Amino acid sequence: QVQLVESGGGLVQAGGSLRLSCAVSGRTLSSGTMGWFRQAPGKEREFVVNINQITGRTYYADSVKGRFTISRDNAKNTVYLHMNSLKPEDTAVYYCAAANSVLYSSSYRPTNYPYWGQGTQVTVSS
Repeated sequence: QVQLVESGGGLVQAGGSLRLSCAVSGRTLSSGTMGWFRQAPGKEREFVVNINQITGRTYYADSVKGRFTISRDNAKNTVYLHMNSLKPEDTAVYYCAAANSVLYSSSYRPTNYPYWGQGTQVTVSS
Protein backbone atom coordinates (compact mmCIF):
# COMPACT_ATOMS: atom_id res chain seq x y z
CA GLN A 1 0.00 0.00 0.00
CA VAL A 2 2.21 2.85 1.26
CA GLN A 3 5.93 2.80 0.51
CA LEU A 4 8.48 5.24 1.94
CA VAL A 5 12.06 5.17 0.70
CA GLU A 6 14.78 7.36 2.23
CA SER A 7 17.98 8.40 0.49
CA GLY A 8 20.73 10.98 0.77
CA GLY A 9 22.55 9.76 3.85
CA GLY A 10 26.30 9.56 4.06
CA LEU A 11 29.44 10.67 5.84
CA VAL A 12 30.03 14.36 6.54
CA GLN A 13 32.32 16.37 8.79
CA ALA A 14 30.99 18.38 11.70
CA GLY A 15 29.59 21.69 10.50
CA GLY A 16 28.66 20.28 7.12
CA SER A 17 25.28 19.77 5.48
CA LEU A 18 23.20 16.97 4.00
CA ARG A 19 19.79 16.70 2.38
CA LEU A 20 17.72 13.59 2.94
CA SER A 21 14.87 12.61 0.65
CA CYS A 22 11.80 10.49 1.29
CA ALA A 23 9.99 9.26 -1.81
CA VAL A 24 6.38 8.34 -1.15
CA SER A 25 4.47 5.78 -3.21
CA GLY A 26 0.90 4.62 -2.81
CA ARG A 27 -0.35 7.94 -1.47
CA THR A 28 -0.19 11.64 -2.20
CA LEU A 29 1.14 14.43 -0.01
CA SER A 30 -2.24 16.02 0.47
CA SER A 31 -3.24 15.01 3.97
CA GLY A 32 -1.95 13.62 7.23
CA THR A 33 1.45 14.17 8.80
CA MET A 34 4.94 13.42 7.54
CA GLY A 35 7.80 13.17 9.99
CA TRP A 36 11.47 12.40 10.42
CA PHE A 37 12.89 10.33 13.26
CA ARG A 38 16.35 9.04 14.04
CA GLN A 39 17.89 6.22 16.03
CA ALA A 40 21.47 5.88 17.21
CA PRO A 41 22.94 2.49 18.19
CA GLY A 42 21.76 1.42 21.63
CA LYS A 43 19.26 4.27 21.89
CA GLU A 44 15.53 4.63 21.42
CA ARG A 45 14.02 6.14 18.31
CA GLU A 46 13.98 9.92 18.61
CA PHE A 47 11.67 12.52 17.11
CA VAL A 48 13.30 15.07 14.80
CA VAL A 49 10.60 17.05 12.96
CA ASN A 50 7.20 16.72 11.31
CA ILE A 51 4.86 18.70 9.07
CA ASN A 52 1.09 18.74 8.79
CA GLN A 53 0.26 18.21 5.12
CA ILE A 54 -2.90 20.30 5.21
CA THR A 55 -1.91 23.29 7.34
CA GLY A 56 1.85 23.25 6.80
CA ARG A 57 2.44 23.51 10.53
CA THR A 58 5.83 22.21 11.59
CA TYR A 59 7.17 20.87 14.87
CA TYR A 60 10.91 20.63 15.53
CA ALA A 61 12.78 18.90 18.31
CA ASP A 62 14.80 21.34 20.40
CA SER A 63 17.99 19.50 19.50
CA VAL A 64 17.66 20.36 15.79
CA LYS A 65 15.74 23.64 15.85
CA GLY A 66 17.47 26.27 13.77
CA ARG A 67 19.66 23.69 12.03
CA PHE A 68 17.24 21.31 10.28
CA THR A 69 14.41 22.18 7.90
CA ILE A 70 11.63 19.98 6.56
CA SER A 71 10.20 20.66 3.10
CA ARG A 72 8.13 18.93 0.45
CA ASP A 73 7.61 18.71 -3.30
CA ASN A 74 4.05 17.60 -3.95
CA ALA A 75 4.64 17.15 -7.68
CA LYS A 76 7.34 14.57 -6.91
CA ASN A 77 5.62 13.10 -3.84
CA THR A 78 8.82 13.68 -1.93
CA VAL A 79 9.62 15.05 1.52
CA TYR A 80 13.05 16.45 2.33
CA LEU A 81 15.11 17.03 5.44
CA HIS A 82 17.73 19.74 5.04
CA MET A 83 20.40 19.38 7.71
CA ASN A 84 22.90 22.15 8.39
CA SER A 85 25.60 22.69 11.02
CA LEU A 86 25.74 18.97 11.65
CA LYS A 87 27.18 17.70 14.91
CA PRO A 88 28.63 14.29 15.83
CA GLU A 89 25.60 13.70 18.06
CA ASP A 90 23.42 13.85 14.93
CA THR A 91 24.89 10.51 13.86
CA ALA A 92 22.05 8.00 13.51
CA VAL A 93 19.85 6.11 11.11
CA TYR A 94 17.21 8.55 9.88
CA TYR A 95 13.69 7.36 9.12
CA CYS A 96 10.79 9.08 7.45
CA ALA A 97 7.31 8.24 8.63
CA ALA A 98 3.70 8.98 7.72
CA ALA A 99 0.42 9.09 9.58
CA ASN A 100 -3.11 9.77 8.42
CA SER A 101 -4.01 11.80 11.49
CA VAL A 102 -1.96 12.80 14.53
CA LEU A 103 -2.68 15.28 17.29
CA TYR A 104 -0.05 18.00 17.37
CA SER A 105 0.59 17.41 21.07
CA SER A 106 1.31 13.72 20.40
CA SER A 107 3.04 13.97 17.03
CA TYR A 108 6.51 13.44 18.53
CA ARG A 109 5.69 9.83 19.44
CA PRO A 110 6.89 7.17 16.96
CA THR A 111 4.00 4.88 17.89
CA ASN A 112 1.55 7.29 16.25
CA TYR A 113 3.05 6.69 12.79
CA PRO A 114 1.93 3.48 11.04
CA TYR A 115 4.07 3.91 7.90
CA TRP A 116 7.88 3.87 7.93
CA GLY A 117 10.78 3.85 5.54
CA GLN A 118 13.77 1.55 5.91
CA GLY A 119 16.14 4.29 7.01
CA THR A 120 19.30 5.96 5.75
CA GLN A 121 22.55 6.25 7.69
CA VAL A 122 23.95 9.67 8.58
CA THR A 123 27.42 9.78 10.10
CA VAL A 124 28.99 13.03 11.29
CA SER A 125 32.69 12.98 12.10
CA SER A 126 34.49 15.41 14.37
